[in-house]
Amino acid sequence: MDSILNAAKSWLSDFFDADVKTEIQNLIDNDPDGLKDSFYKSMEFGTGGMRGIMGVGTNRINKYTLGKSTQGLSNYLKKVYAGEEIKVVIAYDCRHNSDTLAKTVANVLSANSIKVFLFSELRTTPELSFSVRHLNCHAGIVLTASHNPPEYNGYKVYWTDGGQIVPPQDGEIIGEIDKLAYEDINFEANADLIEYIDKDVDEAFMSASVANGSFNAKGKDDFKIVFTSLHGTSITAIPEVLKRAGYKNVTIIEEQAKPDGNFPTVKSPNPEEPEALAMAIKKAEEIGADMVIGTDPDSDRLGIAVRNLEGEMELLNGNQTMVMMTKFLLQKRKEKGMEGNEFIASTIVSTPMMSPLAKAYGVDYKIVLTGFKWIAKMIKDFPEQYFVGGGEESFGFMVGDFVRDKDAVTATLLACEIASDAKAKGSSFYKELIQCYVDYGFYKEKLISMTKKGISGAEEIKQMMVDYRENPIKEIDGSKIEWIHDYDSSVAKNMITGETETIDIPKSNVLIYTTEDGTRMAARPSGTEPKIKFYFSVNAELGNAGDFEKVRKQLDQKVDRIVSELKLG
Repeated sequence: MDSILNAAKSWLSDFFDADVKTEIQNLIDNDPDGLKDSFYKSMEFGTGGMRGIMGVGTNRINKYTLGKSTQGLSNYLKKVYAGEEIKVVIAYDCRHNSDTLAKTVANVLSANSIKVFLFSELRTTPELSFSVRHLNCHAGIVLTASHNPPEYNGYKVYWTDGGQIVPPQDGEIIGEIDKLAYEDINFEANADLIEYIDKDVDEAFMSASVANGSFNAKGKDDFKIVFTSLHGTSITAIPEVLKRAGYKNVTIIEEQAKPDGNFPTVKSPNPEEPEALAMAIKKAEEIGADMVIGTDPDSDRLGIAVRNLEGEMELLNGNQTMVMMTKFLLQKRKEKGMEGNEFIASTIVSTPMMSPLAKAYGVDYKIVLTGFKWIAKMIKDFPEQYFVGGGEESFGFMVGDFVRDKDAVTATLLACEIASDAKAKGSSFYKELIQCYVDYGFYKEKLISMTKKGISGAEEIKQMMVDYRENPIKEIDGSKIEWIHDYDSSVAKNMITGETETIDIPKSNVLIYTTEDGTRMAARPSGTEPKIKFYFSVNAELGNAGDFEKVRKQLDQKVDRIVSELKLG
Protein backbone atom coordinates (compact mmCIF):
# COMPACT_ATOMS: atom_id res chain seq x y z
CA MET A 1 0.00 0.00 0.00
CA ASP A 2 3.01 2.30 0.57
CA SER A 3 3.85 2.30 -3.15
CA ILE A 4 0.23 3.19 -4.00
CA LEU A 5 0.23 6.01 -1.46
CA ASN A 6 3.53 7.34 -2.75
CA ALA A 7 2.25 7.25 -6.34
CA ALA A 8 -0.85 9.18 -5.28
CA LYS A 9 1.14 11.77 -3.31
CA SER A 10 3.32 12.41 -6.37
CA TRP A 11 0.16 13.77 -8.03
CA LEU A 12 -0.12 16.43 -5.32
CA SER A 13 2.79 18.44 -6.76
CA ASP A 14 2.32 21.84 -8.38
CA PHE A 15 2.45 20.30 -11.87
CA PHE A 16 -1.07 18.88 -11.45
CA ASP A 17 -4.30 20.92 -11.59
CA ALA A 18 -5.87 22.07 -8.32
CA ASP A 19 -9.10 20.10 -8.84
CA VAL A 20 -7.08 16.92 -9.50
CA LYS A 21 -5.11 17.42 -6.28
CA THR A 22 -8.32 17.98 -4.32
CA GLU A 23 -9.83 14.77 -5.66
CA ILE A 24 -6.69 12.76 -4.89
CA GLN A 25 -6.47 14.11 -1.35
CA ASN A 26 -10.09 13.06 -0.88
CA LEU A 27 -9.22 9.53 -2.04
CA ILE A 28 -6.27 9.42 0.38
CA ASP A 29 -8.40 10.62 3.30
CA ASN A 30 -11.68 8.82 2.67
CA ASP A 31 -11.56 6.08 0.03
CA PRO A 32 -8.70 3.56 0.34
CA ASP A 33 -10.29 1.15 -2.13
CA GLY A 34 -10.81 3.88 -4.72
CA LEU A 35 -7.25 5.08 -4.16
CA LYS A 36 -5.89 1.58 -4.68
CA ASP A 37 -7.79 1.02 -7.91
CA SER A 38 -6.76 4.44 -9.25
CA PHE A 39 -3.04 4.02 -8.53
CA TYR A 40 -2.16 0.32 -8.15
CA LYS A 41 -0.73 0.31 -11.67
CA SER A 42 -0.10 2.64 -14.57
CA MET A 43 -2.60 2.42 -17.39
CA GLU A 44 -0.64 0.76 -20.15
CA PHE A 45 -0.40 2.05 -23.66
CA GLY A 46 -1.03 -1.34 -25.23
CA THR A 47 -0.47 -2.53 -28.75
CA GLY A 48 -3.23 -0.28 -30.11
CA GLY A 49 -3.56 2.42 -27.49
CA MET A 50 -5.39 2.81 -24.19
CA ARG A 51 -8.88 2.16 -22.87
CA GLY A 52 -10.15 2.47 -19.33
CA ILE A 53 -12.32 4.22 -16.77
CA MET A 54 -12.09 8.02 -16.64
CA GLY A 55 -10.89 9.68 -13.44
CA VAL A 56 -7.78 10.78 -11.56
CA GLY A 57 -4.76 8.54 -11.12
CA THR A 58 -2.24 6.49 -13.06
CA ASN A 59 -4.77 3.74 -13.78
CA ARG A 60 -7.38 6.06 -15.28
CA ILE A 61 -8.04 7.90 -18.54
CA ASN A 62 -7.36 11.58 -17.88
CA LYS A 63 -5.48 14.62 -19.13
CA TYR A 64 -2.18 13.34 -17.72
CA THR A 65 -2.23 9.70 -18.78
CA LEU A 66 -3.27 10.70 -22.30
CA GLY A 67 -0.83 13.61 -22.23
CA LYS A 68 2.05 11.30 -21.36
CA SER A 69 1.17 8.90 -24.18
CA THR A 70 0.88 11.80 -26.61
CA GLN A 71 4.22 13.24 -25.51
CA GLY A 72 5.84 9.85 -26.08
CA LEU A 73 4.17 9.56 -29.49
CA SER A 74 5.38 13.08 -30.35
CA ASN A 75 8.95 12.19 -29.41
CA TYR A 76 8.76 9.04 -31.52
CA LEU A 77 7.33 10.82 -34.57
CA LYS A 78 10.05 13.48 -34.40
CA LYS A 79 12.70 10.79 -34.19
CA VAL A 80 11.33 8.74 -37.11
CA TYR A 81 10.43 11.69 -39.33
CA ALA A 82 13.23 14.07 -38.39
CA GLY A 83 13.31 17.12 -40.63
CA GLU A 84 9.76 16.62 -41.97
CA GLU A 85 6.64 18.64 -41.26
CA ILE A 86 4.83 16.05 -39.17
CA LYS A 87 1.03 15.93 -39.42
CA VAL A 88 -1.49 14.13 -37.20
CA VAL A 89 -5.29 14.00 -37.54
CA ILE A 90 -7.54 13.63 -34.46
CA ALA A 91 -11.18 12.53 -34.17
CA TYR A 92 -13.39 11.80 -31.18
CA ASP A 93 -16.71 10.17 -30.41
CA CYS A 94 -19.75 10.95 -28.25
CA ARG A 95 -18.31 9.94 -24.90
CA HIS A 96 -18.05 12.20 -21.89
CA ASN A 97 -14.91 14.36 -22.07
CA SER A 98 -13.97 13.09 -25.56
CA ASP A 99 -13.98 16.62 -26.96
CA THR A 100 -11.86 18.11 -24.16
CA LEU A 101 -9.48 15.14 -24.14
CA ALA A 102 -9.10 15.44 -27.93
CA LYS A 103 -8.21 19.11 -27.48
CA THR A 104 -5.66 18.16 -24.81
CA VAL A 105 -4.06 15.68 -27.21
CA ALA A 106 -4.02 18.34 -29.94
CA ASN A 107 -2.40 20.81 -27.54
CA VAL A 108 0.42 18.42 -26.66
CA LEU A 109 1.12 17.57 -30.31
CA SER A 110 1.15 21.24 -31.32
CA ALA A 111 3.37 22.08 -28.33
CA ASN A 112 5.84 19.66 -29.88
CA SER A 113 5.74 21.50 -33.25
CA ILE A 114 3.46 18.93 -34.88
CA LYS A 115 0.72 20.05 -37.28
CA VAL A 116 -2.72 18.90 -36.09
CA PHE A 117 -5.95 18.42 -38.02
CA LEU A 118 -8.71 18.27 -35.39
CA PHE A 119 -12.30 17.45 -36.32
CA SER A 120 -14.55 20.30 -35.17
CA GLU A 121 -17.19 17.86 -33.91
CA LEU A 122 -17.54 14.14 -33.26
CA ARG A 123 -16.82 11.84 -36.20
CA THR A 124 -16.67 8.10 -36.89
CA THR A 125 -13.57 5.96 -36.45
CA PRO A 126 -13.63 4.83 -40.11
CA GLU A 127 -13.56 8.48 -41.21
CA LEU A 128 -10.51 9.00 -38.99
CA SER A 129 -8.75 6.02 -40.60
CA PHE A 130 -9.64 7.34 -44.06
CA SER A 131 -8.44 10.85 -43.14
CA VAL A 132 -4.91 9.75 -42.28
CA ARG A 133 -4.14 8.96 -45.91
CA HIS A 134 -6.51 11.55 -47.37
CA LEU A 135 -4.66 14.35 -45.54
CA ASN A 136 -1.21 12.73 -45.99
CA CYS A 137 -0.71 12.47 -42.24
CA HIS A 138 1.99 10.57 -40.41
CA ALA A 139 -0.43 9.35 -37.75
CA GLY A 140 -4.02 9.54 -36.55
CA ILE A 141 -5.66 9.41 -33.13
CA VAL A 142 -9.26 8.73 -32.17
CA LEU A 143 -10.71 9.27 -28.69
CA THR A 144 -13.19 6.44 -28.14
CA ALA A 145 -13.94 3.50 -25.89
CA SER A 146 -15.91 1.74 -28.61
CA HIS A 147 -18.86 -0.10 -27.01
CA ASN A 148 -17.67 -0.01 -23.37
CA PRO A 149 -19.92 1.40 -20.60
CA PRO A 150 -20.34 5.21 -20.16
CA GLU A 151 -17.58 5.59 -17.55
CA TYR A 152 -14.92 4.49 -20.07
CA ASN A 153 -12.92 6.35 -22.67
CA GLY A 154 -9.93 5.47 -24.81
CA TYR A 155 -7.23 6.49 -27.23
CA LYS A 156 -6.30 4.62 -30.43
CA VAL A 157 -3.30 5.44 -32.61
CA TYR A 158 -3.12 4.95 -36.37
CA TRP A 159 -0.02 4.97 -38.56
CA THR A 160 0.69 6.42 -42.00
CA ASP A 161 -1.23 3.67 -43.84
CA GLY A 162 -4.45 4.45 -41.93
CA GLY A 163 -4.27 1.22 -39.95
CA GLN A 164 -3.76 0.96 -36.19
CA ILE A 165 -0.16 0.69 -35.09
CA VAL A 166 1.47 -2.75 -35.24
CA PRO A 167 5.00 -4.04 -34.55
CA PRO A 168 7.56 -2.59 -34.51
CA GLN A 169 5.93 0.84 -34.13
CA ASP A 170 3.80 -0.13 -31.13
CA GLY A 171 6.71 -1.38 -29.02
CA GLU A 172 8.93 1.54 -30.02
CA ILE A 173 6.21 4.07 -29.09
CA ILE A 174 5.64 2.31 -25.76
CA GLY A 175 9.40 2.55 -25.17
CA GLU A 176 9.29 6.33 -25.66
CA ILE A 177 6.28 6.69 -23.33
CA ASP A 178 7.92 4.59 -20.61
CA LYS A 179 10.96 6.92 -20.54
CA LEU A 180 8.80 9.86 -19.48
CA ALA A 181 7.69 11.35 -16.19
CA TYR A 182 4.38 13.21 -16.12
CA GLU A 183 6.33 16.44 -15.68
CA ASP A 184 7.86 15.88 -19.14
CA ILE A 185 4.52 16.55 -20.84
CA ASN A 186 4.41 19.81 -22.77
CA PHE A 187 0.84 21.13 -22.57
CA GLU A 188 1.67 24.61 -23.97
CA ALA A 189 -0.32 24.55 -27.23
CA ASN A 190 0.75 26.30 -30.42
CA ALA A 191 -2.66 27.39 -31.71
CA ASP A 192 -1.20 28.19 -35.16
CA LEU A 193 -0.55 24.47 -35.69
CA ILE A 194 -4.12 23.31 -34.90
CA GLU A 195 -6.48 23.34 -37.91
CA TYR A 196 -10.13 22.41 -37.50
CA ILE A 197 -11.60 20.18 -40.22
CA ASP A 198 -15.08 18.97 -41.09
CA LYS A 199 -17.12 19.28 -44.30
CA ASP A 200 -14.38 18.88 -46.93
CA VAL A 201 -13.11 15.67 -45.33
CA ASP A 202 -16.70 14.47 -44.72
CA GLU A 203 -17.44 14.89 -48.42
CA ALA A 204 -14.35 12.94 -49.48
CA PHE A 205 -15.10 10.12 -47.02
CA MET A 206 -18.78 9.77 -47.90
CA SER A 207 -18.03 9.81 -51.63
CA ALA A 208 -15.45 7.05 -51.14
CA SER A 209 -17.88 5.07 -48.98
CA VAL A 210 -20.59 5.17 -51.65
CA ALA A 211 -18.08 4.31 -54.38
CA ASN A 212 -16.83 1.24 -52.48
CA GLY A 213 -20.09 0.03 -50.93
CA SER A 214 -22.62 0.56 -53.73
CA PHE A 215 -23.17 -2.02 -56.48
CA ASN A 216 -26.27 -0.62 -58.20
CA ALA A 217 -28.55 -2.99 -56.35
CA LYS A 218 -32.08 -3.37 -57.65
CA GLY A 219 -35.22 -2.84 -55.60
CA LYS A 220 -34.14 0.16 -53.54
CA ASP A 221 -37.51 1.88 -53.85
CA ASP A 222 -39.19 -1.14 -52.28
CA PHE A 223 -36.61 -1.77 -49.53
CA LYS A 224 -37.32 -0.53 -46.00
CA ILE A 225 -34.50 0.08 -43.50
CA VAL A 226 -34.65 0.92 -39.80
CA PHE A 227 -31.41 2.48 -38.57
CA THR A 228 -30.16 3.36 -35.10
CA SER A 229 -26.89 5.06 -34.21
CA LEU A 230 -27.30 4.03 -30.53
CA HIS A 231 -26.47 7.61 -29.46
CA GLY A 232 -23.14 7.44 -31.31
CA THR A 233 -21.22 8.98 -34.19
CA SER A 234 -22.69 7.12 -37.15
CA ILE A 235 -25.57 9.61 -37.31
CA THR A 236 -23.00 11.96 -38.90
CA ALA A 237 -22.47 9.67 -41.90
CA ILE A 238 -24.76 6.66 -42.44
CA PRO A 239 -28.06 8.43 -43.22
CA GLU A 240 -26.33 10.60 -45.83
CA VAL A 241 -24.41 7.67 -47.36
CA LEU A 242 -27.63 5.64 -47.69
CA LYS A 243 -29.40 8.62 -49.23
CA ARG A 244 -26.62 9.14 -51.78
CA ALA A 245 -26.75 5.45 -52.70
CA GLY A 246 -30.46 5.74 -53.50
CA TYR A 247 -32.18 4.45 -50.35
CA LYS A 248 -35.29 6.52 -49.66
CA ASN A 249 -37.12 4.35 -47.11
CA VAL A 250 -34.82 4.81 -44.11
CA THR A 251 -36.46 5.18 -40.70
CA ILE A 252 -34.13 6.57 -38.03
CA ILE A 253 -34.82 5.78 -34.37
CA GLU A 254 -35.03 9.37 -33.18
CA GLU A 255 -34.85 8.49 -29.47
CA GLN A 256 -31.34 7.13 -30.11
CA ALA A 257 -30.24 9.59 -32.80
CA LYS A 258 -28.79 12.29 -30.55
CA PRO A 259 -25.17 11.60 -29.54
CA ASP A 260 -25.10 11.03 -25.78
CA GLY A 261 -22.31 9.49 -23.72
CA ASN A 262 -24.82 8.26 -21.13
CA PHE A 263 -26.44 5.97 -23.74
CA PRO A 264 -29.76 6.50 -21.90
CA THR A 265 -31.95 4.06 -23.86
CA VAL A 266 -29.71 0.97 -23.71
CA LYS A 267 -27.89 -1.07 -21.07
CA SER A 268 -24.93 -1.30 -23.43
CA PRO A 269 -24.35 0.52 -26.75
CA ASN A 270 -23.05 -2.69 -28.27
CA PRO A 271 -24.81 -4.02 -31.39
CA GLU A 272 -23.59 -7.50 -30.44
CA GLU A 273 -26.19 -7.40 -27.64
CA PRO A 274 -29.77 -8.12 -28.82
CA GLU A 275 -31.14 -5.67 -26.25
CA ALA A 276 -29.31 -2.78 -27.93
CA LEU A 277 -31.38 -3.21 -31.10
CA ALA A 278 -34.70 -3.91 -29.34
CA MET A 279 -36.14 -0.46 -30.02
CA ALA A 280 -35.18 -0.62 -33.69
CA ILE A 281 -36.55 -4.14 -34.12
CA LYS A 282 -39.85 -3.10 -32.52
CA LYS A 283 -40.10 -0.24 -35.02
CA ALA A 284 -39.26 -2.61 -37.89
CA GLU A 285 -42.13 -4.89 -36.91
CA GLU A 286 -44.51 -1.89 -36.75
CA ILE A 287 -43.68 -0.62 -40.23
CA GLY A 288 -42.86 -3.91 -41.96
CA ALA A 289 -39.18 -3.08 -42.56
CA ASP A 290 -36.84 -5.50 -44.30
CA MET A 291 -33.67 -4.80 -42.32
CA VAL A 292 -32.53 -3.29 -39.03
CA ILE A 293 -29.03 -1.88 -38.64
CA GLY A 294 -27.42 -0.50 -35.48
CA THR A 295 -23.89 0.71 -34.90
CA ASP A 296 -21.68 1.18 -31.84
CA PRO A 297 -20.62 4.62 -30.51
CA ASP A 298 -17.60 5.11 -32.79
CA SER A 299 -19.27 3.41 -35.77
CA ASP A 300 -16.85 0.62 -36.49
CA ARG A 301 -19.17 -2.28 -35.53
CA LEU A 302 -22.62 -2.98 -36.91
CA GLY A 303 -25.43 -5.28 -35.90
CA ILE A 304 -27.93 -6.48 -38.48
CA ALA A 305 -31.38 -8.01 -38.11
CA VAL A 306 -33.26 -9.43 -41.11
CA ARG A 307 -36.44 -11.40 -41.62
CA ASN A 308 -36.01 -15.14 -41.18
CA LEU A 309 -37.98 -17.93 -42.87
CA GLU A 310 -40.95 -17.26 -40.55
CA GLY A 311 -40.92 -13.57 -41.44
CA GLU A 312 -39.66 -12.52 -38.00
CA MET A 313 -36.74 -10.16 -37.41
CA GLU A 314 -33.66 -12.16 -36.40
CA LEU A 315 -30.38 -10.64 -35.23
CA LEU A 316 -27.46 -12.10 -37.16
CA ASN A 317 -24.02 -12.57 -35.65
CA GLY A 318 -20.78 -11.11 -36.91
CA ASN A 319 -19.68 -14.33 -38.57
CA GLN A 320 -22.88 -14.58 -40.59
CA THR A 321 -22.72 -11.00 -41.85
CA MET A 322 -19.01 -11.36 -42.60
CA VAL A 323 -19.57 -14.45 -44.74
CA MET A 324 -22.45 -12.83 -46.63
CA MET A 325 -20.56 -9.61 -47.30
CA THR A 326 -17.38 -11.39 -48.37
CA LYS A 327 -19.27 -13.75 -50.65
CA PHE A 328 -21.11 -10.85 -52.29
CA LEU A 329 -17.88 -8.92 -52.87
CA LEU A 330 -16.20 -12.01 -54.31
CA GLN A 331 -19.11 -12.63 -56.64
CA LYS A 332 -19.01 -9.01 -57.86
CA ARG A 333 -15.25 -9.27 -58.36
CA LYS A 334 -15.72 -12.52 -60.28
CA GLU A 335 -18.32 -10.90 -62.55
CA LYS A 336 -15.88 -8.07 -63.22
CA GLY A 337 -13.07 -10.53 -63.87
CA MET A 338 -10.70 -12.06 -61.33
CA GLU A 339 -7.05 -11.12 -61.83
CA GLY A 340 -5.62 -13.94 -59.70
CA ASN A 341 -4.10 -11.70 -57.02
CA GLU A 342 -7.17 -11.30 -54.80
CA PHE A 343 -7.26 -12.08 -51.10
CA ILE A 344 -9.74 -11.98 -48.23
CA ALA A 345 -8.91 -11.96 -44.53
CA SER A 346 -10.28 -12.81 -41.14
CA THR A 347 -9.08 -13.65 -37.64
CA ILE A 348 -8.11 -16.80 -35.74
CA VAL A 349 -11.28 -16.73 -33.60
CA SER A 350 -13.71 -16.07 -36.46
CA THR A 351 -15.69 -18.71 -38.35
CA PRO A 352 -13.69 -21.39 -40.22
CA MET A 353 -16.34 -21.05 -42.95
CA MET A 354 -14.24 -18.32 -44.57
CA SER A 355 -11.75 -20.96 -45.71
CA PRO A 356 -14.09 -23.02 -47.95
CA LEU A 357 -15.56 -19.74 -49.24
CA ALA A 358 -12.12 -18.56 -50.34
CA LYS A 359 -11.39 -21.94 -51.90
CA ALA A 360 -14.64 -21.85 -53.88
CA TYR A 361 -13.65 -18.54 -55.47
CA GLY A 362 -9.98 -19.44 -55.87
CA VAL A 363 -8.66 -16.55 -53.79
CA ASP A 364 -5.99 -16.33 -51.11
CA TYR A 365 -7.23 -16.38 -47.52
CA LYS A 366 -5.11 -14.76 -44.82
CA ILE A 367 -5.84 -15.56 -41.17
CA VAL A 368 -4.56 -13.05 -38.63
CA LEU A 369 -4.72 -12.29 -34.93
CA THR A 370 -7.84 -10.67 -33.49
CA GLY A 371 -8.11 -7.02 -34.48
CA PHE A 372 -8.42 -5.17 -37.75
CA LYS A 373 -4.93 -3.72 -37.40
CA TRP A 374 -3.64 -7.13 -38.48
CA ILE A 375 -5.85 -7.16 -41.57
CA ALA A 376 -4.61 -3.64 -42.38
CA LYS A 377 -1.06 -4.94 -41.96
CA MET A 378 -1.71 -7.64 -44.58
CA ILE A 379 -2.77 -4.93 -47.05
CA LYS A 380 0.45 -3.07 -46.36
CA ASP A 381 2.65 -6.19 -46.41
CA PHE A 382 1.24 -7.53 -49.71
CA PRO A 383 0.88 -4.48 -51.98
CA GLU A 384 0.95 -6.72 -55.05
CA GLN A 385 -2.30 -8.35 -53.93
CA TYR A 386 -5.85 -6.94 -54.13
CA PHE A 387 -7.81 -6.90 -50.89
CA VAL A 388 -11.46 -7.70 -51.60
CA GLY A 389 -12.81 -7.49 -48.07
CA GLY A 390 -12.80 -9.19 -44.72
CA GLY A 391 -13.89 -9.06 -41.12
CA GLU A 392 -14.05 -10.70 -37.74
CA GLU A 393 -16.68 -12.27 -35.54
CA SER A 394 -17.07 -9.18 -33.36
CA PHE A 395 -19.43 -7.45 -35.80
CA GLY A 396 -16.80 -5.64 -37.85
CA PHE A 397 -16.15 -5.60 -41.60
CA MET A 398 -13.86 -3.77 -44.01
CA VAL A 399 -14.89 -3.19 -47.64
CA GLY A 400 -11.76 -2.84 -49.79
CA ASP A 401 -8.77 -0.88 -48.53
CA PHE A 402 -9.81 2.79 -48.62
CA VAL A 403 -10.46 2.54 -44.86
CA ARG A 404 -7.93 0.47 -42.92
CA ASP A 405 -10.11 -0.42 -39.96
CA LYS A 406 -13.53 -1.92 -39.44
CA ASP A 407 -16.03 0.37 -41.09
CA ALA A 408 -19.70 0.26 -40.11
CA VAL A 409 -20.53 3.11 -42.49
CA THR A 410 -19.60 1.34 -45.72
CA ALA A 411 -20.55 -2.08 -44.35
CA THR A 412 -24.06 -0.77 -43.61
CA LEU A 413 -24.43 0.28 -47.23
CA LEU A 414 -23.06 -3.06 -48.42
CA ALA A 415 -25.53 -4.99 -46.25
CA CYS A 416 -28.40 -2.98 -47.73
CA GLU A 417 -27.14 -3.64 -51.27
CA ILE A 418 -27.06 -7.40 -50.63
CA ALA A 419 -30.52 -7.50 -49.05
CA SER A 420 -32.17 -5.15 -51.52
CA ASP A 421 -30.79 -7.04 -54.50
CA ALA A 422 -31.82 -10.39 -53.03
CA LYS A 423 -35.38 -9.19 -52.35
CA ALA A 424 -35.70 -7.83 -55.89
CA LYS A 425 -34.77 -11.30 -57.18
CA GLY A 426 -37.41 -13.02 -55.05
CA SER A 427 -34.95 -14.15 -52.40
CA SER A 428 -33.78 -12.55 -49.13
CA PHE A 429 -30.61 -11.92 -47.13
CA TYR A 430 -31.55 -14.86 -44.90
CA LYS A 431 -32.24 -17.26 -47.76
CA GLU A 432 -28.93 -16.32 -49.36
CA LEU A 433 -27.20 -17.07 -46.05
CA ILE A 434 -28.78 -20.53 -45.97
CA GLN A 435 -27.55 -21.12 -49.52
CA CYS A 436 -24.04 -20.30 -48.31
CA TYR A 437 -24.43 -23.05 -45.69
CA VAL A 438 -25.41 -25.48 -48.44
CA ASP A 439 -22.46 -24.44 -50.61
CA TYR A 440 -19.69 -24.13 -48.02
CA GLY A 441 -20.84 -26.09 -44.97
CA PHE A 442 -23.11 -25.14 -42.07
CA TYR A 443 -20.92 -23.50 -39.44
CA LYS A 444 -22.50 -22.35 -36.18
CA GLU A 445 -20.67 -20.16 -33.68
CA LYS A 446 -21.24 -19.02 -30.12
CA LEU A 447 -19.34 -16.55 -27.94
CA ILE A 448 -19.30 -16.68 -24.15
CA SER A 449 -17.76 -13.66 -22.45
CA MET A 450 -16.99 -13.78 -18.71
CA THR A 451 -16.33 -10.50 -16.86
CA LYS A 452 -13.74 -10.59 -14.07
CA LYS A 453 -13.16 -7.12 -12.65
CA GLY A 454 -10.31 -5.66 -10.62
CA ILE A 455 -7.01 -7.12 -9.44
CA SER A 456 -8.54 -10.45 -8.35
CA GLY A 457 -10.36 -10.74 -11.69
CA ALA A 458 -7.15 -10.25 -13.64
CA GLU A 459 -5.48 -12.98 -11.58
CA GLU A 460 -8.43 -15.33 -12.10
CA ILE A 461 -8.30 -14.84 -15.88
CA LYS A 462 -4.54 -15.44 -15.85
CA GLN A 463 -4.99 -18.68 -13.87
CA MET A 464 -7.71 -19.94 -16.22
CA MET A 465 -5.33 -19.63 -19.17
CA VAL A 466 -2.58 -21.39 -17.18
CA ASP A 467 -4.95 -24.27 -16.40
CA TYR A 468 -6.01 -24.68 -20.04
CA ARG A 469 -2.34 -24.87 -21.03
CA GLU A 470 -1.04 -27.12 -18.26
CA ASN A 471 -4.09 -29.39 -18.00
CA PRO A 472 -5.41 -29.50 -21.57
CA ILE A 473 -8.89 -30.75 -22.37
CA LYS A 474 -8.81 -34.30 -23.81
CA GLU A 475 -12.08 -34.26 -25.76
CA ILE A 476 -15.09 -32.08 -26.51
CA ASP A 477 -18.57 -33.59 -26.89
CA GLY A 478 -17.07 -37.04 -27.36
CA SER A 479 -14.63 -36.01 -30.09
CA LYS A 480 -10.91 -36.22 -29.28
CA ILE A 481 -8.81 -33.08 -29.30
CA GLU A 482 -6.64 -33.30 -32.41
CA TRP A 483 -4.83 -29.96 -32.38
CA ILE A 484 -3.95 -27.38 -29.75
CA HIS A 485 -2.76 -24.08 -31.18
CA ASP A 486 -0.99 -22.00 -28.53
CA TYR A 487 -0.41 -18.55 -29.99
CA ASP A 488 1.57 -17.47 -26.93
CA SER A 489 4.26 -20.10 -27.50
CA SER A 490 3.76 -20.09 -31.31
CA VAL A 491 3.42 -23.89 -31.25
CA ALA A 492 0.64 -26.05 -32.69
CA LYS A 493 0.64 -29.62 -31.40
CA ASN A 494 -1.20 -32.63 -32.78
CA MET A 495 -2.38 -34.40 -29.63
CA ILE A 496 -2.91 -37.68 -31.49
CA THR A 497 0.37 -38.01 -33.41
CA GLY A 498 2.55 -35.80 -31.22
CA GLU A 499 3.80 -33.76 -34.20
CA THR A 500 4.31 -30.03 -33.74
CA GLU A 501 4.24 -27.05 -36.09
CA THR A 502 5.42 -23.47 -35.70
CA ILE A 503 2.68 -20.83 -35.85
CA ASP A 504 3.96 -18.10 -38.16
CA ILE A 505 2.06 -15.08 -36.84
CA PRO A 506 2.88 -12.76 -33.91
CA LYS A 507 2.49 -14.08 -30.38
CA SER A 508 -0.79 -13.56 -28.56
CA ASN A 509 -2.40 -14.99 -25.43
CA VAL A 510 -4.84 -17.22 -27.32
CA LEU A 511 -5.38 -20.97 -27.07
CA ILE A 512 -7.42 -22.91 -29.65
CA TYR A 513 -8.55 -26.53 -29.30
CA THR A 514 -9.74 -28.35 -32.45
CA THR A 515 -11.32 -31.81 -32.32
CA GLU A 516 -11.33 -34.62 -34.87
CA ASP A 517 -14.86 -33.66 -35.98
CA GLY A 518 -13.88 -30.02 -36.61
CA THR A 519 -15.37 -28.59 -33.42
CA ARG A 520 -13.32 -25.69 -32.15
CA MET A 521 -12.99 -23.86 -28.83
CA ALA A 522 -10.79 -20.78 -28.44
CA ALA A 523 -9.93 -19.09 -25.13
CA ARG A 524 -8.70 -15.49 -25.19
CA PRO A 525 -8.46 -12.78 -22.52
CA SER A 526 -9.74 -9.46 -23.88
CA GLY A 527 -7.11 -6.83 -24.55
CA THR A 528 -9.45 -3.92 -23.79
CA GLU A 529 -11.90 -5.15 -21.13
CA PRO A 530 -11.72 -7.20 -17.88
CA LYS A 531 -13.04 -10.28 -19.68
CA ILE A 532 -12.06 -13.72 -20.86
CA LYS A 533 -13.78 -14.83 -24.04
CA PHE A 534 -14.58 -18.34 -25.25
CA TYR A 535 -15.36 -18.85 -28.93
CA PHE A 536 -17.10 -22.04 -30.06
CA SER A 537 -17.55 -23.30 -33.61
CA VAL A 538 -19.36 -26.45 -34.69
CA ASN A 539 -20.27 -27.56 -38.19
CA ALA A 540 -22.21 -30.07 -40.27
CA GLU A 541 -23.12 -30.68 -43.88
CA LEU A 542 -26.35 -29.08 -45.10
CA GLY A 543 -27.51 -31.14 -48.06
CA ASN A 544 -30.28 -28.78 -49.06
CA ALA A 545 -31.98 -25.63 -47.81
CA GLY A 546 -35.04 -27.61 -46.71
CA ASP A 547 -33.02 -29.27 -43.94
CA PHE A 548 -31.87 -25.96 -42.48
CA GLU A 549 -34.03 -25.92 -39.34
CA LYS A 550 -33.29 -29.56 -38.51
CA VAL A 551 -29.52 -29.16 -38.84
CA ARG A 552 -29.53 -25.84 -37.02
CA LYS A 553 -31.28 -27.47 -34.08
CA GLN A 554 -28.68 -30.26 -34.03
CA LEU A 555 -25.83 -27.74 -34.02
CA ASP A 556 -27.47 -25.62 -31.31
CA GLN A 557 -27.86 -28.71 -29.13
CA LYS A 558 -24.22 -29.59 -29.72
CA VAL A 559 -23.08 -26.13 -28.62
CA ASP A 560 -25.28 -26.33 -25.51
CA ARG A 561 -23.76 -29.72 -24.60
CA ILE A 562 -20.23 -28.34 -25.00
CA VAL A 563 -20.89 -25.25 -22.88
CA SER A 564 -22.40 -27.43 -20.16
CA GLU A 565 -19.57 -29.96 -20.37
CA LEU A 566 -16.92 -27.25 -19.96
CA LYS A 567 -18.91 -25.61 -17.12
CA LEU A 568 -19.01 -22.27 -18.91
CA GLY A 569 -22.78 -21.84 -19.01
